Amino acid sequence: MPYHGGTMTKTMVAIAACIYALTAVASADSGPAYTGAASASEAAFVRDVQSDLEARFPTAADAVKAGYVRYTNADDTGAISYANLQWQSADPRHPSQLWYDKNGKLLGADFSRLKTGSAPPRLWGINPGRWSEFDGHVHWVGKDPATGALTYDHWVMQPAWVAAGGSVQNPSAATLVKLGKVSSPADVATIFFFPTLWDLIVWVKPNPNGAFADKNPTVTP
Repeated sequence: MPYHGGTMTKTMVAIAACIYALTAVASADSGPAYTGAASASEAAFVRDVQSDLEARFPTAADAVKAGYVRYTNADDTGAISYANLQWQSADPRHPSQLWYDKNGKLLGADFSRLKTGSAPPRLWGINPGRWSEFDGHVHWVGKDPATGALTYDHWVMQPAWVAAGGSVQNPSAATLVKLGKVSSPADVATIFFFPTLWDLIVWVKPNPNGAFADKNPTVTP
């Protein structure tokens, strides 16, 4: 799930926070503070991740088989995101998200750590400034009860969810009905809580702009 905002200043973050409150759009609270060239340790990390994930999850079908759930359409980088709902990546073999192109070929991965303090993680030889910050929100995948067709890119930010009496430990489609987002629980195929966390994106598909870049010019959205 590449971050599209670039590096945000404190003023931009404050403005963004107001926009989130008004529009309830799920988005990064702040992007990476460091976007420089990869260090030797980062390059080694990327090589290991690319080799491992390409071997285990080359297609979207492999991700689904391993328990990853699709929850987005293709974004402006061409990435369709799948999450396994395990938000505390223990090591580079356990990404919390994988992303694929429109043909189901692996593009990249997100690694995440729950946000418990103000400092980003220091892990795996990665510059801490590479990590982005995401605010908590509830995602769901819609379903047409008549046709079974699925729809993606649905969310409610955590404050609005909690204000409506929704549980983040056990999010329910009934809260979506209460919020007027769906007419019936039958309209929801999947629902999950995306907690406040630190997030690191890595392109598995070779990227001329670098494995930590927001976009890959070799991918057509």
